[in-house]
Amino acid sequence: MPLPKIATPNYELELPSTGQTIEYRPFLVKEEKILVLALESGSQSQITKAVKDVLKNCISTKGIKIDKLPTFDIEYLFLNVRAKSIGESVDVEVICPDDGVTTVKKTIYLDEIEVRNNDNHNPVVEIGNGYFIKMRYPSLDQFIENNFEVEDNKTDENFKKSLSLIASCIDSVYSEEEAWDPSDCTKKELTDFIESLNSTQFKKIEKFFETVPKLAHTFTITNPETKVESEVTIEGLASFFA
Repeated sequence: MPLPKIATPNYELELPSTGQTIEYRPFLVKEEKILVLALESGSQSQITKAVKDVLKNCISTKGIKIDKLPTFDIEYLFLNVRAKSIGESVDVEVICPDDGVTTVKKTIYLDEIEVRNNDNHNPVVEIGNGYFIKMRYPSLDQFIENNFEVEDNKTDENFKKSLSLIASCIDSVYSEEEAWDPSDCTKKELTDFIESLNSTQFKKIEKFFETVPKLAHTFTITNPETKVESEVTIEGLASFFA
């Protein structure tokens, strides 16, 4: 007689970017194993494929394209799938702001974490002389790089990565009379265009990335040494699983 098939519960959540309700399930042991092995390998291509496959397998709502979702949607999805799969709380260690030395452990319940919007965020960047750059959100690949890659601390290499990221996130360049589609340009042409911007224009593009909606949670801790109570905010998926 064959072994019984254990039913897997389904859950719902709203995508932060659109408010669309989608259904998902926890990842299974075999999927968790694939994800763990990919993370242990340190290979970005393996990690990307594993995360993509896990999310695609776990989302039952039709028409959801993981590759097209904004980074903060992917973070929120991964957080919730992980919570229902492994546990709905995590223990994090934070440094007390009042002395900058003492560390405190804090239990965070994942259902309390939300995607926060920034009032100063605008995907359209005005660069002057009647020209505008419309930006799009980073891809799944960039989500992987931000959350799972080891920092190499190579300043020049990091700068090149920043330029590459910006180039990949340009949706269009336009004025009242003309418009340019990045798909009609080479990567070098896009990079040269970014490098031709002045410091003020470049900072406007940086502001787009700095103000992108992100996972965040604010809580209060008490320094056991000084007895000072402080409010702490942690942001980004990696902060909750560090």
